[in-house]
Amino acid sequence: MLSCQSASRLVSQSLDRPLHWQEKLALRFHLAICRHCRRFVKQLNQLQSAVKTMMQRTEADASIMLKPEAKARIMHIIQQHH
Repeated sequence: MLSCQSASRLVSQSLDRPLHWQEKLALRFHLAICRHCRRFVKQLNQLQSAVKTMMQRTEADASIMLKPEAKARIMHIIQQHH
């Protein structure tokens, strides 16, 4: 049985990579009995949706423009941290 800490870690990791079938199964069992972790999943999904919406609006706003050099620096920093 997963702890809430392990379950929340798996939920977060599932945003970045596909979970193995064992991880999915363990997480499903945990979520079936833990309402707190189900709430965490719901909140994380809402946050992800809000960020996507914000990014779409920002990308569509012509008044917000970064220079190509600034974009390259940001991408370089992001890639270093992954």
